[in-house]
Amino acid sequence: MALLSYGVARAARPDSVEVRVMKKVLYMLGEFTDQDMDWLIEVGQRDHVPEGEVLIREGELVENIFFVLQGHFVVSVREMEEIARIGDGEIIGELSFLDSRPPNATVTAQEDSVVMVVPKSRIDGRLRTDTAFSSRFYRGLGLLLADRLRDSVSQFAYGNQQGLSSGEDSRELSPELLDQLDLSARQFERIRRRLLD
Repeated sequence: MALLSYGVARAARPDSVEVRVMKKVLYMLGEFTDQDMDWLIEVGQRDHVPEGEVLIREGELVENIFFVLQGHFVVSVREMEEIARIGDGEIIGELSFLDSRPPNATVTAQEDSVVMVVPKSRIDGRLRTDTAFSSRFYRGLGLLLADRLRDSVSQFAYGNQQGLSSGEDSRELSPELLDQLDLSARQFERIRRRLLD
């Protein structure tokens, strides 16, 4: 097994558990250039989120996008029904870049966590003035949301009875994502080093 940055292992099966842990961040960061990453780290700020703190509240507009650097969050609707869990390498608040509606779920820290906070206003400004960045950003966002939709459809279609052995994913990573795996892992590790050390 070849070891990648952030401890992601490339196993015989490219959709192994280790890769799937980071899969969400791969979509966005794999599209970014080194200059994009420098800018993102420059405008982003580290924020400690204590256990139980609400990061995004259902019905309230989102002013930031969050990259989970460490920790876990619970996504719930109507403050009671848990619909998902979010961990390292996930992105929170990204839908605010596609429409102006408030979120329809609440995101709460399940444990003490650390996120990189990037103000939506800063990203909006860069999207308006840098068309190449805009293209990369929206492509990454599109890939991320397509994967979430596929996960949702799979969950509705098969529930927890997918017939897969523990830790297996019914889908393999796309060839284009595999090509970006090393770069994406390095990009995420770069953020973690700069903001967690």
